Amino acid sequence: MLGVMTRAVDTMRLLALVALVLLSTVGDAAQRYQRGLLWRLDKPGVPASYVFGTLHSNDPRVTTLPLPVQHAFAASTTFAMEVYLSEIEEAEFFEASQFGDGQRLEPLLGEAAFAQLKRTLGHGAVADDVLSRTKPWAALLRIATSDQNRGTATVDRELFVAARERRMTVVGLESVEEQVAAFDGIPIATQIALLRHALDHRAELEARLEPTIRAWLAGDLVALSHISHAMAQGDVELAHHYAVLTHHLIDNRSVLMAHRLFLPLRAGRVFVAVGALHLYGDHGLLALLRAQGYQPHRLY
Repeated sequence: MLGVMTRAVDTMRLLALVALVLLSTVGDAAQRYQRGLLWRLDKPGVPASYVFGTLHSNDPRVTTLPLPVQHAFAASTTFAMEVYLSEIEEAEFFEASQFGDGQRLEPLLGEAAFAQLKRTLGHGAVADDVLSRTKPWAALLRIATSDQNRGTATVDRELFVAARERRMTVVGLESVEEQVAAFDGIPIATQIALLRHALDHRAELEARLEPTIRAWLAGDLVALSHISHAMAQGDVELAHHYAVLTHHLIDNRSVLMAHRLFLPLRAGRVFVAVGALHLYGDHGLLALLRAQGYQPHRLY
Protein backbone atom coordinates (compact mmCIF):
# COMPACT_ATOMS: atom_id res chain seq x y z
CA MET A 1 0.00 0.00 0.00
CA LEU A 2 2.86 2.39 0.81
CA GLY A 3 4.23 1.99 -2.73
CA VAL A 4 0.80 2.73 -4.16
CA MET A 5 0.46 5.91 -2.11
CA THR A 6 3.98 7.07 -2.98
CA ARG A 7 3.26 6.72 -6.69
CA ALA A 8 0.03 8.68 -6.25
CA VAL A 9 1.79 11.48 -4.41
CA ASP A 10 4.56 11.65 -7.04
CA THR A 11 1.99 11.86 -9.83
CA MET A 12 0.06 14.68 -8.19
CA ARG A 13 3.11 16.75 -7.27
CA LEU A 14 4.34 16.61 -10.84
CA LEU A 15 1.02 17.56 -12.43
CA ALA A 16 1.80 21.17 -13.18
CA LEU A 17 5.42 20.53 -14.18
CA VAL A 18 4.16 18.04 -16.76
CA ALA A 19 1.60 20.58 -17.91
CA LEU A 20 4.26 23.24 -18.31
CA VAL A 21 6.42 20.91 -20.38
CA LEU A 22 3.60 19.49 -22.49
CA LEU A 23 1.19 22.36 -23.01
CA SER A 24 1.27 25.14 -25.55
CA THR A 25 -1.12 28.10 -25.64
CA VAL A 26 -2.79 28.73 -28.96
CA GLY A 27 -2.60 32.30 -30.22
CA ASP A 28 -0.18 35.15 -29.60
CA ALA A 29 -2.64 37.91 -28.64
CA ALA A 30 -1.56 40.19 -25.82
CA GLN A 31 -2.59 38.81 -22.44
CA ARG A 32 -2.71 40.26 -18.95
CA TYR A 33 -0.39 39.08 -16.19
CA GLN A 34 2.53 38.16 -18.40
CA ARG A 35 5.29 38.43 -15.80
CA GLY A 36 5.58 37.81 -12.09
CA LEU A 37 5.40 34.88 -9.69
CA LEU A 38 4.23 36.57 -6.48
CA TRP A 39 1.18 38.84 -6.40
CA ARG A 40 -0.55 40.66 -3.54
CA LEU A 41 -4.34 40.76 -3.62
CA ASP A 42 -5.77 44.00 -2.29
CA LYS A 43 -9.40 44.80 -1.55
CA PRO A 44 -10.79 47.59 0.65
CA GLY A 45 -11.52 46.40 4.17
CA VAL A 46 -9.81 43.02 3.70
CA PRO A 47 -6.28 42.10 4.86
CA ALA A 48 -3.96 41.39 1.95
CA SER A 49 -3.61 37.88 0.53
CA TYR A 50 -0.94 36.54 -1.83
CA VAL A 51 -0.80 34.32 -4.91
CA PHE A 52 2.45 32.48 -5.68
CA GLY A 53 2.93 30.71 -9.02
CA THR A 54 4.95 27.60 -8.35
CA LEU A 55 6.82 25.09 -10.43
CA HIS A 56 6.22 21.59 -9.14
CA SER A 57 9.90 20.71 -9.11
CA ASN A 58 12.50 19.78 -6.54
CA ASP A 59 15.31 21.60 -8.33
CA PRO A 60 17.25 23.59 -5.67
CA ARG A 61 16.84 26.74 -7.75
CA VAL A 62 13.08 26.34 -7.38
CA THR A 63 12.86 25.18 -3.77
CA THR A 64 14.97 28.10 -2.51
CA LEU A 65 12.27 30.69 -1.84
CA PRO A 66 13.08 34.36 -2.53
CA LEU A 67 12.73 36.73 0.43
CA PRO A 68 9.53 38.40 -0.84
CA VAL A 69 7.87 34.97 -0.99
CA GLN A 70 9.11 34.09 2.49
CA HIS A 71 7.77 37.36 3.88
CA ALA A 72 4.36 36.91 2.23
CA PHE A 73 4.14 33.37 3.57
CA ALA A 74 5.07 34.53 7.08
CA ALA A 75 2.37 37.22 6.97
CA SER A 76 -0.36 34.69 6.13
CA THR A 77 -2.53 32.52 8.36
CA THR A 78 -4.12 30.31 5.69
CA PHE A 79 -2.31 28.22 3.09
CA ALA A 80 -4.25 27.29 -0.07
CA MET A 81 -2.78 24.66 -2.38
CA GLU A 82 -4.01 22.88 -5.46
CA VAL A 83 -4.91 19.67 -3.70
CA TYR A 84 -4.70 18.60 -0.06
CA LEU A 85 -5.26 14.87 0.32
CA SER A 86 -5.21 12.36 3.14
CA GLU A 87 -3.36 9.08 2.65
CA ILE A 88 -6.67 7.40 1.87
CA GLU A 89 -7.42 9.96 -0.85
CA GLU A 90 -3.92 9.57 -2.28
CA ALA A 91 -4.60 5.86 -2.67
CA GLU A 92 -7.96 6.71 -4.24
CA PHE A 93 -6.20 8.91 -6.79
CA PHE A 94 -3.94 6.05 -7.79
CA GLU A 95 -6.88 3.68 -8.10
CA ALA A 96 -8.75 6.23 -10.21
CA SER A 97 -5.81 6.36 -12.62
CA GLN A 98 -6.54 2.70 -13.45
CA PHE A 99 -9.26 1.39 -15.72
CA GLY A 100 -11.97 -0.29 -13.69
CA ASP A 101 -14.33 -1.30 -16.48
CA GLY A 102 -12.32 -4.01 -18.19
CA GLN A 103 -10.60 -1.65 -20.61
CA ARG A 104 -6.89 -2.13 -21.18
CA LEU A 105 -4.23 0.28 -22.38
CA GLU A 106 -2.54 -1.93 -24.97
CA PRO A 107 -5.53 -2.26 -27.37
CA LEU A 108 -5.99 1.53 -27.23
CA LEU A 109 -2.34 2.37 -27.71
CA GLY A 110 -1.38 -0.42 -30.09
CA GLU A 111 0.96 -3.35 -29.53
CA ALA A 112 4.12 -1.62 -30.80
CA ALA A 113 3.54 1.60 -28.85
CA PHE A 114 2.68 -0.34 -25.69
CA ALA A 115 5.95 -2.25 -25.97
CA GLN A 116 7.71 1.07 -26.46
CA LEU A 117 6.02 2.37 -23.31
CA LYS A 118 7.31 -0.59 -21.29
CA ARG A 119 10.84 -0.03 -22.61
CA THR A 120 10.64 3.68 -21.82
CA LEU A 121 9.53 3.08 -18.24
CA GLY A 122 12.19 0.46 -17.76
CA HIS A 123 12.04 -3.17 -16.73
CA GLY A 124 10.19 -3.65 -13.46
CA ALA A 125 9.34 0.04 -13.04
CA VAL A 126 5.62 -0.73 -13.15
CA ALA A 127 4.05 -4.12 -12.58
CA ASP A 128 2.59 -5.55 -15.79
CA ASP A 129 -0.93 -5.84 -14.37
CA VAL A 130 -0.79 -2.22 -13.18
CA LEU A 131 0.50 -0.90 -16.49
CA SER A 132 -2.08 -2.84 -18.49
CA ARG A 133 -4.88 -1.12 -16.53
CA THR A 134 -3.29 2.35 -16.54
CA LYS A 135 -5.32 5.07 -18.19
CA PRO A 136 -3.52 6.87 -21.06
CA TRP A 137 -3.29 10.17 -19.12
CA ALA A 138 -1.63 8.41 -16.20
CA ALA A 139 0.85 6.70 -18.53
CA LEU A 140 1.56 10.11 -20.07
CA LEU A 141 2.40 11.50 -16.64
CA ARG A 142 4.73 8.61 -15.95
CA ILE A 143 6.83 9.03 -19.07
CA ALA A 144 6.73 12.83 -19.15
CA THR A 145 8.40 13.19 -15.76
CA SER A 146 12.13 13.25 -15.26
CA ASP A 147 13.95 11.05 -12.76
CA GLN A 148 15.46 14.18 -11.24
CA ASN A 149 12.01 15.17 -9.99
CA ARG A 150 11.48 12.03 -7.96
CA GLY A 151 12.39 11.24 -4.39
CA THR A 152 12.81 14.65 -2.78
CA ALA A 153 10.30 17.30 -1.82
CA THR A 154 9.02 19.83 -4.32
CA VAL A 155 8.55 23.47 -3.38
CA ASP A 156 4.81 22.81 -3.00
CA ARG A 157 5.44 20.01 -0.53
CA GLU A 158 7.92 22.13 1.43
CA LEU A 159 5.38 24.95 1.69
CA PHE A 160 2.75 22.48 2.86
CA VAL A 161 5.06 21.11 5.56
CA ALA A 162 5.96 24.65 6.66
CA ALA A 163 2.27 25.56 6.82
CA ARG A 164 1.56 22.59 9.06
CA GLU A 165 4.49 23.46 11.31
CA ARG A 166 3.15 27.03 11.65
CA ARG A 167 -0.35 25.65 12.37
CA MET A 168 -1.80 27.53 9.42
CA THR A 169 -5.23 26.63 8.14
CA VAL A 170 -4.68 24.46 5.04
CA VAL A 171 -7.18 24.65 2.19
CA GLY A 172 -7.26 22.33 -0.81
CA LEU A 173 -8.57 23.99 -3.98
CA GLU A 174 -9.47 20.64 -5.57
CA SER A 175 -10.75 17.32 -4.31
CA VAL A 176 -9.31 14.04 -5.55
CA GLU A 177 -12.52 13.45 -7.53
CA GLU A 178 -12.23 16.83 -9.21
CA GLN A 179 -8.59 16.35 -10.16
CA VAL A 180 -9.29 12.91 -11.59
CA ALA A 181 -12.30 14.33 -13.43
CA ALA A 182 -10.03 16.92 -15.07
CA PHE A 183 -7.91 14.11 -16.49
CA ASP A 184 -10.79 11.79 -17.33
CA GLY A 185 -12.50 14.66 -19.16
CA ILE A 186 -9.73 14.72 -21.74
CA PRO A 187 -11.01 12.80 -24.77
CA ILE A 188 -9.41 9.37 -25.16
CA ALA A 189 -8.29 10.31 -28.68
CA THR A 190 -6.32 13.25 -27.25
CA GLN A 191 -4.88 11.13 -24.43
CA ILE A 192 -3.65 8.52 -26.92
CA ALA A 193 -2.31 11.06 -29.43
CA LEU A 194 -0.28 12.89 -26.77
CA LEU A 195 0.94 9.65 -25.20
CA ARG A 196 2.22 8.40 -28.55
CA HIS A 197 3.80 11.78 -29.25
CA ALA A 198 5.53 11.78 -25.87
CA LEU A 199 6.87 8.28 -26.48
CA ASP A 200 8.32 9.31 -29.82
CA HIS A 201 9.73 12.64 -28.58
CA ARG A 202 10.79 11.97 -25.00
CA ALA A 203 14.23 13.48 -25.50
CA GLU A 204 12.66 16.71 -26.75
CA LEU A 205 10.32 16.81 -23.75
CA GLU A 206 13.20 16.30 -21.34
CA ALA A 207 15.17 19.02 -23.12
CA ARG A 208 12.36 21.44 -22.29
CA LEU A 209 12.71 20.96 -18.55
CA GLU A 210 15.69 23.30 -18.25
CA PRO A 211 14.14 26.11 -20.35
CA THR A 212 10.99 25.68 -18.26
CA ILE A 213 12.92 26.17 -15.02
CA ARG A 214 14.77 29.18 -16.45
CA ALA A 215 11.55 30.81 -17.63
CA TRP A 216 10.03 30.27 -14.20
CA LEU A 217 13.06 31.74 -12.46
CA ALA A 218 12.71 34.80 -14.71
CA GLY A 219 9.01 35.07 -13.82
CA ASP A 220 8.21 34.97 -17.53
CA LEU A 221 4.68 33.61 -17.73
CA VAL A 222 4.52 34.18 -21.48
CA ALA A 223 7.57 31.99 -22.04
CA LEU A 224 6.09 29.32 -19.78
CA SER A 225 2.84 29.31 -21.70
CA HIS A 226 4.65 28.90 -25.03
CA ILE A 227 7.56 26.73 -23.92
CA SER A 228 6.52 23.76 -26.02
CA HIS A 229 4.88 25.58 -28.93
CA ALA A 230 7.51 24.12 -31.26
CA MET A 231 6.43 20.59 -30.34
CA ALA A 232 3.25 20.98 -32.38
CA GLN A 233 4.54 23.43 -34.96
CA GLY A 234 3.31 22.48 -38.42
CA ASP A 235 1.02 19.73 -37.09
CA VAL A 236 -2.54 21.05 -36.95
CA GLU A 237 -3.98 17.89 -35.40
CA LEU A 238 -1.35 17.76 -32.65
CA ALA A 239 -1.83 21.47 -31.93
CA HIS A 240 -5.55 20.75 -31.46
CA HIS A 241 -4.78 18.02 -28.93
CA TYR A 242 -2.48 20.34 -27.00
CA ALA A 243 -5.22 22.99 -26.96
CA VAL A 244 -7.70 20.44 -25.58
CA LEU A 245 -5.22 19.48 -22.87
CA THR A 246 -4.72 23.13 -21.95
CA HIS A 247 -8.46 23.68 -21.68
CA HIS A 248 -8.96 20.75 -19.30
CA LEU A 249 -5.84 21.03 -17.13
CA ILE A 250 -5.36 24.78 -16.96
CA ASP A 251 -8.44 26.82 -17.91
CA ASN A 252 -11.14 24.68 -16.29
CA ARG A 253 -9.11 24.12 -13.13
CA SER A 254 -8.36 27.85 -12.77
CA VAL A 255 -12.09 28.54 -12.68
CA LEU A 256 -12.54 25.94 -9.95
CA MET A 257 -9.65 27.41 -7.94
CA ALA A 258 -11.11 30.91 -8.12
CA HIS A 259 -14.46 29.54 -6.92
CA ARG A 260 -12.84 27.73 -3.97
CA LEU A 261 -10.94 30.87 -2.96
CA PHE A 262 -14.04 33.04 -2.74
CA LEU A 263 -14.71 32.42 0.97
CA PRO A 264 -11.11 32.12 2.28
CA LEU A 265 -10.09 35.39 0.60
CA ARG A 266 -12.92 37.27 2.31
CA ALA A 267 -11.05 36.79 5.60
CA GLY A 268 -7.69 37.77 4.08
CA ARG A 269 -4.13 36.66 4.93
CA VAL A 270 -4.27 33.71 2.52
CA PHE A 271 -1.13 32.44 0.81
CA VAL A 272 -2.15 30.70 -2.42
CA ALA A 273 0.35 28.38 -4.11
CA VAL A 274 -0.66 27.04 -7.55
CA GLY A 275 1.15 26.14 -10.74
CA ALA A 276 2.44 29.29 -12.47
CA LEU A 277 0.49 28.61 -15.67
CA HIS A 278 -2.72 29.26 -13.74
CA LEU A 279 -1.68 32.90 -13.24
CA TYR A 280 -1.20 33.86 -16.87
CA GLY A 281 -3.59 35.59 -19.20
CA ASP A 282 -7.07 37.01 -19.47
CA HIS A 283 -8.64 33.75 -18.29
CA GLY A 284 -6.11 32.90 -15.58
CA LEU A 285 -6.56 32.87 -11.82
CA LEU A 286 -5.41 36.48 -11.33
CA ALA A 287 -7.92 37.75 -13.89
CA LEU A 288 -10.67 35.67 -12.27
CA LEU A 289 -9.84 37.04 -8.82
CA ARG A 290 -9.78 40.57 -10.23
CA ALA A 291 -13.35 39.94 -11.39
CA GLN A 292 -14.18 39.18 -7.73
CA GLY A 293 -13.03 42.68 -6.77
CA TYR A 294 -9.38 42.05 -5.83
CA GLN A 295 -6.55 44.15 -7.24
CA PRO A 296 -3.49 42.01 -8.01
CA HIS A 297 -0.17 43.82 -7.51
CA ARG A 298 3.05 42.15 -8.62
CA LEU A 299 5.62 41.84 -5.84
CA TYR A 300 8.18 39.47 -7.38
